[in-house]
Amino acid sequence: MIKKISIYKINYKINVFLAFFLFFYICLSEQNIVRAENRQETYKQLNLFGDVFQRVQEQYVEEVTDKKLIESAISGMLQSLDPHSSYLSPESYKDMQVKTKGKFGGLGIEITMEDGVVKVVSPIDDTPAANAGMKSGDLIIGINGESIRGLSINDAVSQLRGPVGSKVVITVVRDKKDPFEIEIIRDVIKIRSVRHNIIKNIGYVRLTTFSDTTTSGLEKSIDEIKKELGEKFQGLILDLRNNPGGLLNQSISVTDSFLNQGEIVSTQGRKDDDTSRIFAKKGDIIDGKPMIVLINSGSASASEIVAGALKDHSRAIIVGTRSFGKGSVQSIIPLAGNGAMRLTTARYYTPSGISIQAKGIEPDIIVEAGITELTKEIPENRREENLRGALDKKEKDTKKDNANKPELTPVEKLLQDNQISRAVDLIRGINLFSNKKKTTSTAKMIKKPIQNKFSSFSN
Repeated sequence: MIKKISIYKINYKINVFLAFFLFFYICLSEQNIVRAENRQETYKQLNLFGDVFQRVQEQYVEEVTDKKLIESAISGMLQSLDPHSSYLSPESYKDMQVKTKGKFGGLGIEITMEDGVVKVVSPIDDTPAANAGMKSGDLIIGINGESIRGLSINDAVSQLRGPVGSKVVITVVRDKKDPFEIEIIRDVIKIRSVRHNIIKNIGYVRLTTFSDTTTSGLEKSIDEIKKELGEKFQGLILDLRNNPGGLLNQSISVTDSFLNQGEIVSTQGRKDDDTSRIFAKKGDIIDGKPMIVLINSGSASASEIVAGALKDHSRAIIVGTRSFGKGSVQSIIPLAGNGAMRLTTARYYTPSGISIQAKGIEPDIIVEAGITELTKEIPENRREENLRGALDKKEKDTKKDNANKPELTPVEKLLQDNQISRAVDLIRGINLFSNKKKTTSTAKMIKKPIQNKFSSFSN
């Protein structure tokens, strides 16, 4: 009886093992079948590519080199994935490396593809494109009188580039209005990624792009602002409008400059375990002072990482209009001796886990762009001194006054910008409110013992 039970247990274990083995074998076989089918489909498509390649070689109206055909095929494959993946020829790869160093040739615009049309993400400050009047959101439909619809992004870039000093005429569609032309003279683009000023004891720092020197330039600018203002320093306006992005590590270090702790950004790749999280280190270069970040539809990629992190950590108030919405990570993968490929490998997420892609950063306070003209003239009929025959009124030489009327200062010109002016008012309001709270708190501390004395006297 004991032997029968033992044999039964052994047979049961063998059967379980065989069943598990059979299940594993079937799964493995199914995977192998799927892989085999995938390989067959791949071979089939490669045969199709070979047939098309041969037909083009033999029957196309003009002779085309094998190199051009293969590079075009690679470029088409990558560009069919999304607007930001592309093939970089050796020349384009070299130009891109120069661009991130802060100096390159061209017009000074960041572009992308949208529905087969080149769209301007943003013009870069003090470049030929910006000076000629190009704006974020402009659609480029023609170059030098010829339509560019259907061209790849690299082909469009090639046509926009040219010798320094040469002219290019761009046909633009703006806000669904009739197309018009903008004439631009090509030049060497020298990007000054950081500039600063002081507006009513408030620091103003403008970041035009994120290049190798952006963080160091930011730190230097803020040091100069704090040195000049001392204890009068009330807060900071960080202007990221029309900043198309740039280097990821620079956007992270810029954000880290204002945070003491917490996540800055996370990236999520194709696989669940392909996640990266980057956290801030202790140290706020403006010591917790009030901060406003300005954004608009031209603020993209690295700019959105900065704005998103500072917003989620309640470190800054975001003012302006919704940002561009480029929340994808492009990795530059060098191809041995043959340029490189720009491939989208992940998505950006703000510290609260919100994807930036196609959504952008929503400002805390929406302020549309606009200019308020300021002049040095004193408006007439507004004060006693402007009334005819007023007492103690001194006669003025109107002609002399108008001739000697001073021009607007750089700060006054900045304050003509509605969004900057609103940011200044917000920081001044925050400081006024904080000072009033301190004053009220101090007054209560003084009154408290006096009230106690009267209370005891009445008893």
